[in-house]
Amino acid sequence: MLEGWFLWFILFWVVFLVSMLAIGGFFMFRKFLQRLPKEDGKSDLDWQDYYLEKTRHLWNEEEKILLEELVEPVPELFRDVARAKIAGRIGQLALKENAKKVNLDLIIRGYILATPKRDHKFLMKRLKEKQIDYSPYKALF
Repeated sequence: MLEGWFLWFILFWVVFLVSMLAIGGFFMFRKFLQRLPKEDGKSDLDWQDYYLEKTRHLWNEEEKILLEELVEPVPELFRDVARAKIAGRIGQLALKENAKKVNLDLIIRGYILATPKRDHKFLMKRLKEKQIDYSPYKALF
């Protein structure tokens, strides 16, 4: 029979494993949902890759550096995903507007549209640090 500290160790271990499996399953399920094709036959991730590929030549080094600074607060494990999602939305806006190159306006609007509301505070803080006026984008926040 299990008694004492070993019983508590086994119970803790069971709860820990079930919790970790649930968390991992949640994130895997979210990724699975993003890979499901929509009505047009392409998934969200397919469209994101399409916009990235079509607008790759529109990016200058300055804009890439700014995007890197904006995704800096994202944990390193998820930074590539966040960068791709934001760049994909910026590319979508650039193609929609037939932009000749990616500029500050597209980057700010793409960041706002691609990220959850909780990340907008960091964007406003970063733009203040760089002395960039973000008042034209208040409606998007």
